[in-house]
Amino acid sequence: MLISGLQKLTLLDYPGKVACTVFTGGCNFRCPFCHNAPLVLPERLEGDPNGEETVLTFLRKRQGVLDGVAITGGEPLLHGDMPAFLEKIRALGYRIKLDTNGSFPERLMQIVDAGLVDRVAMDIKNAPGLYAATAGIPNLDLAAVERSKNFLLEGRVEYEFRTTVVRGLHSQESLIEAAKWISGAKEYYLQQFKDSGDVLDLQGLSAFSDEQMRQLRDAVAPYVPVVQLRGVDS
Repeated sequence: MLISGLQKLTLLDYPGKVACTVFTGGCNFRCPFCHNAPLVLPERLEGDPNGEETVLTFLRKRQGVLDGVAITGGEPLLHGDMPAFLEKIRALGYRIKLDTNGSFPERLMQIVDAGLVDRVAMDIKNAPGLYAATAGIPNLDLAAVERSKNFLLEGRVEYEFRTTVVRGLHSQESLIEAAKWISGAKEYYLQQFKDSGDVLDLQGLSAFSDEQMRQLRDAVAPYVPVVQLRGVDS
């Protein structure tokens, strides 16, 4: 397990919970708009050799103060020892939210069926026909992502689908196609792209304005019961 960071308090990463966020290093996608380049590029990966115990020690001290733990990356399910790590967090009494790109359906099913997560946030990168370009992986086989998406739609665990919306990759038409692809979902979040200053490949990419994001939300709304914006001023 490569743990590359710990945010000790968040009110945003786990909806409705006072939580901390654990960042795992490494990812099998290369989304050009990724704002966590140091967690993705192998040559920039760093981690605490004792990172797992550092996190667990922190969580022991925060029992009764924090409600939950959000696990993000990178791609957390890239790590085969994730179930064992989640078991240790669960033993401390925390609720757990996992972020994933959906490319490891068997591992996702394993941890859900074992009761090791309470909420899953899965990225929907774009309409299926634009997925490879948006994920930065030529000739991407979408079958694994589709399996994860269909599994979550079964409702065995609380979940959300979300798309980081980027000018240059997304359009009203592509977002409508993405919403149709997740037909049956109860909620869908459109996240406004933010330039962190360390984006993987910013060339030709930018953010939609707040008003444009609202227009995109309204265009998608007929296809998913609840569509909400993140990162947009109300």
